[in-house]
Amino acid sequence: MWNRKFGRTADHRKAMMRNLATSVILYGRVETTYSKAMDMRSVVDELITLGKKGDLAARRQAAAYLRDVYTDKTEKETVLKKLFDEVAPKYADRKGGYTKVTKTGVRRGDAAEMAIIELI
Repeated sequence: MWNRKFGRTADHRKAMMRNLATSVILYGRVETTYSKAMDMRSVVDELITLGKKGDLAARRQAAAYLRDVYTDKTEKETVLKKLFDEVAPKYADRKGGYTKVTKTGVRRGDAAEMAIIELI
C-alpha cells in the first residue's frame, strides 16, 4: 500500500479522502496538513480524469466516490455536475497535474506542517 495511514482505520481514511476530494472540487482549494494534501493530489487528479472522459461509466465511478453535496441550495447543483460541467472541461487540453500543493507554515497547536491544495 502506497498511501499514508494517518493513524486512522481504513474506513476512516477513505471517508476523510472522500470528504477532502469533494471539498477541493466544490471550493477549488482546501487548507490541510501537508501529508494529506500530497495524498489528495492523486485522488483529485483521478476524479478530474474521469470528468474528462465524460461517459456514463466515468460518471458512475465519480458518483460512487464523491459525497452528494449541493453547491448551491437554490439550484440543487451537485458536486458531480460541477466536476463534469465546469471543472473537467477547463482541463480538456491538459494531460495531468491539475492540482498544486503550496506549503503555508506550521499549525500552532501541534506544529503540523500545513499546506493548501488547489486546482490550477
